[in-house]
Amino acid sequence: MDPSSTDAPGSTAVEDSFASLTLEEFQAMTESQRAQLPKTRLKKLLKLEANTKKKADKADSAASKLAIEQQQRLDAASKVKISLDSSLPAPVQVKIKDLNLSVVNTRVVLCAWVHRIRWDGKKLLFLELRDGTGFVQSVFVNELCMTTEAVTLNREASIKVWGNVQKDDRAKGGVEIQVDYWELVGSSPSEIESILTYESNPDILLNNRHLVIRGTKASSVLRMRSIITQCFREHFFANGYCELFPPTLVQTQCEGGSTLFSFDYFGEPAYLTQSSQLYLETGIAAVGDCFCLLPSYRAEKSSTRRHLAEFHHLEGECPFIDFNELLHRIEELVCDTIDRIIEKGGDFLKTLNPDLKPLKRPFRRMKYSEAVEFCRENLIYKEESTKTHFEFGDDIPEGPERKMTDMIGEPILLTYFPTSLKSFYMKRCEDDVTLTESVDLLIPGVGEVVGGSMRMDDLDELLEAYKRENMDPSPYYWFTDQRKFGSVPHGGYGLGLERFCCYVLNQHHIRDVCLYPRYRGRIQP
Repeated sequence: MDPSSTDAPGSTAVEDSFASLTLEEFQAMTESQRAQLPKTRLKKLLKLEANTKKKADKADSAASKLAIEQQQRLDAASKVKISLDSSLPAPVQVKIKDLNLSVVNTRVVLCAWVHRIRWDGKKLLFLELRDGTGFVQSVFVNELCMTTEAVTLNREASIKVWGNVQKDDRAKGGVEIQVDYWELVGSSPSEIESILTYESNPDILLNNRHLVIRGTKASSVLRMRSIITQCFREHFFANGYCELFPPTLVQTQCEGGSTLFSFDYFGEPAYLTQSSQLYLETGIAAVGDCFCLLPSYRAEKSSTRRHLAEFHHLEGECPFIDFNELLHRIEELVCDTIDRIIEKGGDFLKTLNPDLKPLKRPFRRMKYSEAVEFCRENLIYKEESTKTHFEFGDDIPEGPERKMTDMIGEPILLTYFPTSLKSFYMKRCEDDVTLTESVDLLIPGVGEVVGGSMRMDDLDELLEAYKRENMDPSPYYWFTDQRKFGSVPHGGYGLGLERFCCYVLNQHHIRDVCLYPRYRGRIQP
């Protein structure tokens, strides 16, 4: 056999050793180094190198041709001038939200950003415009799209357009603007196309969050979040609540010291609030039912899709109620607010979650002890790797809790948690002091959205709770006084706005419903 007709013994091993050789590494090799490569591998790499060079040459040629054409367009565009036609009817100043079938054939003037650009030849240009209230298509023809400003226009430029509103069933909202004049307000460089792409990793997207929020989805989320908070407030005001504004710089803790952000307050130790609940409780003797919507802060080490270091906390406190009334109020808050959101959401809600439906009432009631049994019966483990079952007294963490909720498939009011799992201020059950009159609202796909309880209203019980938790009661004197001066049965709750938004807007990650999310490792921009 001719030795040259096949590779020498052991050649397969040599071939394998070069299998991971990249084109870049091959191009950096000298001729003598290439000569040492197995023949089959060398042949493949040479072919790849040639094809890559051919593609690069073709791309360079196309870019050169495009540059020549672009320069020719610019030269021609410099000679094109447009002017406002004073003989046309005076325009009506509008926002995109005002554009609908009722204003068809009306001449309008609109200020907006260029959201998308689509050319059809050199004399027809379609721009999707965005002004924060919605999106609309505008059509530019002939000289209007042949000016220097037109041929150099990029996404995110700001412009002012004059034109006639026309019906178009294919367009968003059923109308479009036939432009008769326009002006460039602020230009945008072409680099906008390379900063953010579909392949951009999460860090790049978060570093450029100020640009990301201009997108269709992100801007719709911000609009809907505003509508959601409006609907919450409407619910509270319709039911006679008073909005209060507790401080967020405090010297007390509410949810345990491990998640406190501490700082120096003019020489005194202080914290960013974990919850406004304690201060809100003091308001019930002044204004009755009350609520607040303010930031809360948790130095969470968790980096899950539902944890933040800064979140917005919707909290309510109600005097002269019992535990069943508290559960009813939480259910009404969530259901009524979702009904209002469906009514007001419009196109923004259709873009994000067109399938949102009113929640079925009443919510399923489940005791903590029943949840433990459910997990055991359905093989939802405390520790998956060891198949360790939950026992009474165990905290059910996020993963198993969400698995249980998704398996049940409906909202759950999970009640009567052990005292050891809940905060010091929660009222104990009269028939079993090892349990608390506490509740978590769990929603499929999100998990816990609301946490609440009846509050201790007995002075001696509260003093004993301070002692049990090794807490110095002196900084809480104002909270303790609530039990000295006309104490009443009362309860309240806290709702995580971002988690609620995730459910309503069908968003997987909590960071996507924040303007600028804050969590461990992220404090910019």
